[in-house]
Amino acid sequence: MKIAVTGAFSYTGKYVARLLLEKGEEVITLTNHPNRPDPFDGKVKAHPLNFANEAELVENLRGAEVLVNTYWVRFDKGTNTQPKAVENTKALVNAAVRAGVKRIVHISIANPSADSPLPYYWGKAANEKAVIDSGMSYAILRPTVLVGGGEDILINNIAFLLRRFPFFLIPGDGSYGIQPVHVVDLATLAVEAVYAKDNYVIDTVGPDSYTFKELVKLVGDTIGNKRPLVPVPPRLALLAAQFISLFVKDVVLTPEEVDGLMANLLVSREPARGKILFKDWLKENRGNVGIRYASELKRHYQ
Repeated sequence: MKIAVTGAFSYTGKYVARLLLEKGEEVITLTNHPNRPDPFDGKVKAHPLNFANEAELVENLRGAEVLVNTYWVRFDKGTNTQPKAVENTKALVNAAVRAGVKRIVHISIANPSADSPLPYYWGKAANEKAVIDSGMSYAILRPTVLVGGGEDILINNIAFLLRRFPFFLIPGDGSYGIQPVHVVDLATLAVEAVYAKDNYVIDTVGPDSYTFKELVKLVGDTIGNKRPLVPVPPRLALLAAQFISLFVKDVVLTPEEVDGLMANLLVSREPARGKILFKDWLKENRGNVGIRYASELKRHYQ
């Protein structure tokens, strides 16, 4: 069947598209970066992801039976804000309905809440409501922190800092949890959802969970860069991250990410559905993780 995947030239969408191609499906992508290197040698036809033109979105989605949506923004930049991303997602969902798409597989985030004071989390909850209210068959997947593929942001950049600084600042006491999931596990669950018939919402997390302090220590020990882990007030850690941001020309950490992390929003209360152990992946990739800084701004705005 014909399946549309947003962002197939980016991170999560690339892994989903690859698995679907292996199954012999016709895959198209809606992307904001049509000029990026094509990892599929022309096998995935690219269309614009232009939220301002719903008629074009409808036409681009016409004929697709399933839409796999990975679109979101991590932080505000100019007019590309998280509330705007909610509007954009609603436009995409409406276009899918008009185009006759039968099912949507939507990538959300663990622990979204309409009552959250954090736009990242209430925005994700608003997107889920748009999907559920659309009338299409749906599956909503809620990952925590992605790792793998050499393109993850948080874990890679923790390793980057451990490789270059004599100590590592931990916001607060570091006792809050973090439960990474490998991007291949998420993509596998997304592809399973493409073929499912029922409506469901599930957390998609890996099999091992840590406190943040334990995870940073594990990363440092595994890559051979053990560092003193220094607990500091969260806003001091954020200030240090903003200072580093000036040199790497990126947004290293946002206030929302600090608040979400310390509120234990990066762990799941559901059974783990991922199969790849973080510690095993880290050991296998210890020579590569953190060698280069992973820039969110370069990924999405250059």
